[in-house]
Amino acid sequence: MSENKKLLLLPGDGIGPEIVDEVRKIIDWMAENRSVTFDISEGLIGGAAIDETGGPLPEETLVAARAADAVLMGAAGGPKWETLPFEVQPERGLLGIRKELGLFANLRPAILFPQLADASSLKPEVVSGLDILIVRELTGGIYFGQPRGIREENGERVGFNTYVYTESEMRRIAKVAFELAMKRGKRVCSVDKANVLEVTELWKEVVTEEAKAYPEIELSHMYVDNAAMQLVRAPKQFDVIVTGNLFGDILSDE
Repeated sequence: MSENKKLLLLPGDGIGPEIVDEVRKIIDWMAENRSVTFDISEGLIGGAAIDETGGPLPEETLVAARAADAVLMGAAGGPKWETLPFEVQPERGLLGIRKELGLFANLRPAILFPQLADASSLKPEVVSGLDILIVRELTGGIYFGQPRGIREENGERVGFNTYVYTESEMRRIAKVAFELAMKRGKRVCSVDKANVLEVTELWKEVVTEEAKAYPEIELSHMYVDNAAMQLVRAPKQFDVIVTGNLFGDILSDE
């Protein structure tokens, strides 16, 4: 008999524990009905970790996450902790575990079941049958770039963040998008702002180069402002969208 897989649960904050409790019922059902069992442990992250340990990502959680086969997380953050210093707010735990575990590929599906077409704020004919996969780079870009911070210059405060990507970071996320598209509609739209931002000009070049290894894929490019409009105007034109951390965050929420 094969060894049980190790599953770490991080319920976190807000609705997180409620969600994880429901998923736990599914896990238990699998154990009872499908002979699939896990060694399950729980850890702290976000506001719950701050309350218990004083920080949003305890070392014990990282150690357990590295040893696990999979990590299931609920949510991080809430009004209770919004007044804390920026560097110790719950969201630092979320960003930290992404970075520490190298979780660079965030897969965000947008699927609309026919029964829910009338519940959308868009016309049913626009969204019925929608099936998009947004591949968001998760450990680079402006969320992690250095230097960053707030300082005083000429008698006033200045805030600054750095939007930076290495070529290798771009190639690996592009490869994930192309591999997934090969199992879907074989269409990839790379979203950038290459007319303004040099880093996304390089992004466009690298994605185009990586596409040569996938001749069956139809690759297109779109500026992020247009992509935001097209997602509500004609979302079914997309199959797989690949983009950086900031743009992927916003577009997938949309």
